[in-house]
Amino acid sequence: MGDVKSARTRREFLAAAAAGTAVLTIAPGSVFADASHVAAEIEKAFTGKKLIEGKIKLDLPSIAENGLVVPLNFEVESPMTEKDYVKSVRLYAEGNPGPGLAEYHFSPMSPKAAAQIRIRLAKTQNIVAVAEMSNGEIYTAKKEVKVTIGGCGG
Repeated sequence: MGDVKSARTRREFLAAAAAGTAVLTIAPGSVFADASHVAAEIEKAFTGKKLIEGKIKLDLPSIAENGLVVPLNFEVESPMTEKDYVKSVRLYAEGNPGPGLAEYHFSPMSPKAAAQIRIRLAKTQNIVAVAEMSNGEIYTAKKEVKVTIGGCGG
């Protein structure tokens, strides 16, 4: 009899989970991040620090035919020595359900501060990269990607 009860509980759980997933999947009008959300996240991470344009090469397509799979490459100019290296790079999206995309951490032992990933974009939006250097300087770069078929439900 204990098995029947636990099986019913599992079924109820799965039914509730499926119903919740359906609601999340179909819910139009979910709130998307915008430039102010990204700015708030950057301010929270780098309180009071001045953002400087440059040093980051952000390679994204200008037009993404499919928002489900958008290639993103970045590289930050740095000698990557004990005294001068990239500590971290954070990537943000100004039009996805959440502003954060990815965060990378580097050390002087890293040969270079670079990565390649694939991201999902809900709609046409700016991608923002922010690099923190070992001397405390913060560099940024931004690029708009036009999405013709949405990747996050639209």
